[in-house]
Amino acid sequence: MREITVRRFALSIAVAGAVMLLLPMVISTFTLTLLLIYGMLGMSLGLIWGFGGILCFGQAAFFGLGAYAYAVSAINFGESTLPMLIAVLLPAIFALILGAMMFYGRLGDVYLGIITLVVTLIFFKFMNSTAGPEYIIGDARLGGFNGIPGYQTLNVPGYPDKYVFGDNLYYVTFGLLFITYWLVNWLLASPFGRVAVAIRENEQRVSLMGYDVRARKTILFAAGGAIAGLSGALFANWAEIVTPSLFSLGQTAEIIIWCIVGGLGTRLGPLLGAAGLAYLKFILGQQMLIDNAIIMGLILVLFVLFLPKGLVPAMDSIGQYFVTRFNGRAKIYPNKAEASSND
Repeated sequence: MREITVRRFALSIAVAGAVMLLLPMVISTFTLTLLLIYGMLGMSLGLIWGFGGILCFGQAAFFGLGAYAYAVSAINFGESTLPMLIAVLLPAIFALILGAMMFYGRLGDVYLGIITLVVTLIFFKFMNSTAGPEYIIGDARLGGFNGIPGYQTLNVPGYPDKYVFGDNLYYVTFGLLFITYWLVNWLLASPFGRVAVAIRENEQRVSLMGYDVRARKTILFAAGGAIAGLSGALFANWAEIVTPSLFSLGQTAEIIIWCIVGGLGTRLGPLLGAAGLAYLKFILGQQMLIDNAIIMGLILVLFVLFLPKGLVPAMDSIGQYFVTRFNGRAKIYPNKAEASSND
């Protein structure tokens, strides 16, 4: 695990700033905002699955819970600052409780996957059945399969009439994604993160060394839930409506595919996988010849067969291959290598 240095942090700010300013020249900020939100959602599963070894089918539940928490809170409070905090805290607390029940209950990986999937489907069924007038929280009606529209979207803190939308929402989302990315970096570089990665490699050995494996897995699971909740709140601001489809099985499957294609065990892999596949889905959505699900399934099969480690690790291997060849050539033909480098 690379250490976080001032030089790396400053370099990443410069690169991120350049990317943030250049991307709108190619893709509209409306589409980019959605890609960044999905990138953050992919990163949430990449954290707990790629580094914690916890295969979770419940990220869609935390994502939808964050979106609904924001919508309901925004209707009741009439502004966005407190709802944004609630949208992060509620999924985190729910993930903390659910994770504690599963990890302290010593459930195996298969049962953990089944339970998180069932929780997601329960949310999906419940939210679809809340069309009646009795399903109301404060002034907010849950709306059943029609969802919740017409709530207060993101505004400048303290100024409910100054909305943040369009290009400004894109810049805010980019900034939050950058901050979240570095918080994940900091967490993984800390002693807690190093132990979490060790648990992924050999849980029994870490337990015998005296570490509380269950507590660390629970906290990591809650951190993933918080990030998914934040992405859900941003999605609610982007779409300006939340519906039960956020908890759907298709959403759950897509998040897993993003991580596999991007590359598990990497920090950028799930983020890039989510953004890339979401953009591909957006392009394919403009045609009616081929179903999107077929293309996504085909991509998953091809990656599992030919690039099982994902795109980012494959690109890293290719880069290391060329660097090794260049260094080897430089040792054998030092004068030629020096001359070519000067050219």
